[in-house]
Amino acid sequence: MWSRRSIREQLVAQLTTLIEDTDSLSEFKRGELRGKIAGRPGLNRYLRTTPAGKLRLDTAKIKAEENLDGKYLLQCSDPDLSAEDIALGYKQLLEVERGWRDMKQIIDLRPVYHRLEERIRAHVVLCWLALLLIRITETTTGATWTTVRRELDRLHLGTFTGPTGLFRQVTTRTKPQTDLLAKLAIPTPKQRTLTSLTSTNTSA
Repeated sequence: MWSRRSIREQLVAQLTTLIEDTDSLSEFKRGELRGKIAGRPGLNRYLRTTPAGKLRLDTAKIKAEENLDGKYLLQCSDPDLSAEDIALGYKQLLEVERGWRDMKQIIDLRPVYHRLEERIRAHVVLCWLALLLIRITETTTGATWTTVRRELDRLHLGTFTGPTGLFRQVTTRTKPQTDLLAKLAIPTPKQRTLTSLTSTNTSA
């Protein structure tokens, strides 16, 4: 996984290569290069131009970003909350949103964007319910939600048509899947279920 520091170091290295020996270029050529760099925001943020039109690394900008490595800047409108409470609130908000995203994937909901207040409130409640369901699952099973979801996602239901009619069959359960279903008090699905029989022709 790329960190902000490694990305910044890579961008600074690229920019250093681009502007190296540009002092010997004409003012027009430097301006042309400056325009190209301006079209690349990642590089442009670390570039400064001297009063004489020379291209230099913005070391002050780089140093300022280095001082923020590994830190998060959080904003809050309540001056009475401590830094710890604000950080905890943001972490809980991320957990709520993550829980709802996971649940939307399971029930296959398309993205929905809300503008009306009642719909926004409903969205928040659904996020809370999704997180509550995840927490109950983790507490009951003693496993993380990621583990539970990965195991149960391997259960599949197939529908087949045979000589005796239409039937459905569940994939063979593993021991971890059986244990999870038992802990969650979810009825174990039947291995095979006949849903309808083929009709027989009768003469009038």
